[in-house]
Amino acid sequence: MSDMNAILEPGILVRHPDCPAWGTGQVQSNIGGKITVNFREQGKVVIDGSQVMLLLVDAE
Repeated sequence: MSDMNAILEPGILVRHPDCPAWGTGQVQSNIGGKITVNFREQGKVVIDGSQVMLLLVDAE
């Protein structure tokens, strides 16, 4: 399995697979596998990219 989290960069929209109530989040940074995402319903969360595979959101 390739590491999709590695392509995440600021501005990309994502969802957390285990926390759908958080809504859509916007990637703020991705440094050393630590991905900071600002979720609409949860606020800013730092995610360990080695533990959670974020889901890309279609920007349409």
